[in-house]
Amino acid sequence: MGKKQSKGKCFLCNSIVAKAGMPKHLQSCLQKNVISEKILDDNRKPQKEKKFFHILVEGYNYPEYWMHLKISDDARLKDLDDFLRGIWLECCGHLSAFKIQGTSYSSSPITEYDEKSMSRKLGDILGQGIKFSHEYDFGTTTQLALKVVSEREAIIIGKTIHLLARNEPPSITCNNCKNIATHVCVQCNYSEKGWLCDKCSHEHDCGEDMLLPVVNSPRVGMCGYAG
Repeated sequence: MGKKQSKGKCFLCNSIVAKAGMPKHLQSCLQKNVISEKILDDNRKPQKEKKFFHILVEGYNYPEYWMHLKISDDARLKDLDDFLRGIWLECCGHLSAFKIQGTSYSSSPITEYDEKSMSRKLGDILGQGIKFSHEYDFGTTTQLALKVVSEREAIIIGKTIHLLARNEPPSITCNNCKNIATHVCVQCNYSEKGWLCDKCSHEHDCGEDMLLPVVNSPRVGMCGYAG
């Protein structure tokens, strides 16, 4: 796959913005959103504002896949793990872990390895500028890089995690004919030669059992991930 500069959609205003410009764009959009959320409840009493984190997530080896999240500081690591699994990762119920400032927080912690559980609140372990990582599946691993872009206060309505922006699907071409790839061969993908269009996928030597759909995720073509 090429490492072209990608673009993504801001879900606060529906604009399409280049990856490099999205953090600055979201600063403006989030400020407008924070102001609009300062509403009164039925008793005309101001709703209490809570701290939230603006977090950038991207594929460690495939940075063309990325998203920006708004997460309440009282959300737990397990909540973030569930979100990442749901939108990008889950295929076969594999184990996962965060690594934050030298400490491992696992979905199935092993005390002998000094691993912690994912029950910790984000507000207790994260702060502005902190970089950390997430791994899903310790066999065919998908690794993500995360960074706290900023901390803000706002009225948190509904879910504790909101998707602010996400990359547009990368344009991946068929290795045989240069049409848009719709399938990837899990066997050939290790040599980055497994990208196939509809026509070429039917003629591929490895057979259709080895094919997975091309999806907008850094786990594309890995294990049994189909989106």
